[in-house]
Amino acid sequence: MHKLGRGSRDKVQQFMAITGASEKAALQALKASDWHLEGAFDVFYSQPQIAVANTRHLEELYNRYKEPDADMIMVEGISQLCNDLQVDPQDIVMLVISWHMKASTMCEFTRQEFIGGLQSIGVDSIEKLREKLPSLRAELKDDQKFREIYNFAFAWAREKGQKSLALETAIGMWRLLFAERNWPLIDYWCQFLQVRHNKAISRDTWAQLLEFVKTIDPQLTNYDEEGAWPYLIDEFVDYLKENGLVQHRR
Repeated sequence: MHKLGRGSRDKVQQFMAITGASEKAALQALKASDWHLEGAFDVFYSQPQIAVANTRHLEELYNRYKEPDADMIMVEGISQLCNDLQVDPQDIVMLVISWHMKASTMCEFTRQEFIGGLQSIGVDSIEKLREKLPSLRAELKDDQKFREIYNFAFAWAREKGQKSLALETAIGMWRLLFAERNWPLIDYWCQFLQVRHNKAISRDTWAQLLEFVKTIDPQLTNYDEEGAWPYLIDEFVDYLKENGLVQHRR
């Protein structure tokens, strides 16, 4: 890297800090994007991680965490996994890992989900997965990946056999996800749901709230009352205005 100019060196260091990538991977992505940092992120995140995972090691890892009497990793095994990774089970990085594993249910990993997920991340040991945590967290900064993780979370957090998401679970997931986006209305949204709604959340409401957060500014200056928002979001806007929580300008 000593042959690079100072500006290029700074971009390499910045890229490595944000993505957790190696210097070699940072250089490849930046060169492929003509040294545009945003373009380099797109290049890096669009490429599947090179499979460096050793299958035997992955089988050993799976067996370490699976239930003694069932071919499944469940709450106790996931708790041990979090302990080994030195992360809180409520840490959003565990949602990102579950998304990579294409896990169908919260607090459960099948053999295929666990091994396939670690292969897609490109790790075959707890030490390597721990080293990857910063780059896994950084994926939440990518708008497309955030959307995919957000949409994944709905089905993942649902009770088995249910079409909707229990309200308290939905509120917990929204607080976790929108803490990443610093949405200033999150407390009001959760308060509104508990006071006015108090029912399970549909997939449509879940998906449309992300659109609302992404497109409508917190003071609602660009909110169109004739827009095709779900009734619950329209009611939320009325709640904000009735309680003087925003200054809505027409």
